[in-house]
Amino acid sequence: MADHNSIFIGASRKPDDSYQRAEELRLRYGNRHGLITGATGTGKTVSLQVLAEGFSNAGVPVFCADIKGDLSGIAMMGEAKDFLVKRAEQVKLDPYQFQEYPVIFWDLFGEQGHPIRATISEMGPLLLSRLMNLTEAQEGVMNIAFRIADEEGLLLLDLKDLQALLANIAERADELSARYGNVTKPSVGAIQRTLLVLEQQGAANFFGEPALRIADLMRTTRDGRGAISVLAADKLMMNPRLYATFLLWLMSELFEELPEVGDLERPKLVFFFDEAHLLFEDAPKVLVDRVEQVVRLIRSKGVGVYFVTQNPLDIPEKVLAQLGNRVQHALRAYTPREQQAVRTAADTFRPNPDFDCATAITQLATGEALVSMLEDKGVPAMVQRTLIRPPSSRLGPITPDERRKVLAESPVAGQYDQAVDRDSAFEILQKKTREAQEAEVQAQQAGTGGSRWTIPGFDDVLGGSGRRSSNRQTVAEAAIKSVVRSVGSSVGRAIVRGILGSLARGR
Repeated sequence: MADHNSIFIGASRKPDDSYQRAEELRLRYGNRHGLITGATGTGKTVSLQVLAEGFSNAGVPVFCADIKGDLSGIAMMGEAKDFLVKRAEQVKLDPYQFQEYPVIFWDLFGEQGHPIRATISEMGPLLLSRLMNLTEAQEGVMNIAFRIADEEGLLLLDLKDLQALLANIAERADELSARYGNVTKPSVGAIQRTLLVLEQQGAANFFGEPALRIADLMRTTRDGRGAISVLAADKLMMNPRLYATFLLWLMSELFEELPEVGDLERPKLVFFFDEAHLLFEDAPKVLVDRVEQVVRLIRSKGVGVYFVTQNPLDIPEKVLAQLGNRVQHALRAYTPREQQAVRTAADTFRPNPDFDCATAITQLATGEALVSMLEDKGVPAMVQRTLIRPPSSRLGPITPDERRKVLAESPVAGQYDQAVDRDSAFEILQKKTREAQEAEVQAQQAGTGGSRWTIPGFDDVLGGSGRRSSNRQTVAEAAIKSVVRSVGSSVGRAIVRGILGSLARGR
């Protein structure tokens, strides 16, 4: 049986199907990442639930997405059903104790959990362009928009801030094109239309304040267990690009905010990325390369990333090579691609002479998997055909009343429930527009014949009436604009973005 330094996963079987030994994940290698794969209905969710329970009991906070609602049962105590008790006997889990776990429910739409929000500025142009599926030219305009916001001190908090900034950029297209390259109104218009679609799909709920604090995902209870943050993702999956971009942003935030800690006795946080194929589907090479870099480096921050997907081919080879702990459930092999997936999965394991890995993958029963965890010195163990242990919490979803009770008792209750809308780019640009209109009206009423501005104390330089006789920039205007540019530049230099373009806060 596994000890307090490891997580008991199940029991491997000998060729005659008799008990062989306990299979476990060593906590000291929990930050070496992992992979759970298998066809629909083969037991991936239960394997995820078992690992989440084990990490929580070891004092490691967990974040995972609940795609179908089944994982919500981890918040409730399990029940002694016949098939669960039988499996416990098969894997020699004695005593088989039931337990409820400290769960915090989250929901980007704020319906089945506490709202999760991020600001547009924190998301950054790279991830936002990925979310909006922008062309290369449109992504260039998005990068210019963020550059202008940084230089002019415009806070981009929600969608209306970005919409206001884009409208301002369209009005200044000629001026900005001279400074940054071609900024076309059609490109700006295309981005604005995409923003409208995002807003209709519910993305407006995600962007805003109060923004999620990473510390709230890394809570432990008074009895030393790690909190399990469960993201309600059944509705979110209707917009899979938003789901993938959000999880990528979260992984980026973890990478940017957490300090280097090296190898620990146990991870500081474990992050389960369900439906992982959505992250890499149609992703540009630059994004895949940066994800691979984050996965490789985040290990030293004490964070373990576990990808959950149907097919190992869904994960790029560079990322796949970083995943040390593996649980492979059954795969179908009817089509050429499925047959290739079986061969790929088999080739990633350290072979076991007792059975053919590729054949076994197609014959695994529900709740059975090929398991290979890291052993001493981080070397993968020989693959074993393993019966996965039954979970201690409830198998299946919780009721709406039970969810409401958990939410009411949550340690973050009331912190994120009400959105905050402070002055940001939208309000600042609106104010500037009103001031410009008022100045133009005043100038016309004063008979200046234009909508130009004046500088107190510089009337003699501007020609007495504030009207300039030529189109050349005066000394006064040059001085004022120089000051504005230097202030803007200092703001821009103070804003630092991380490896995936998200805002590096507090550094």
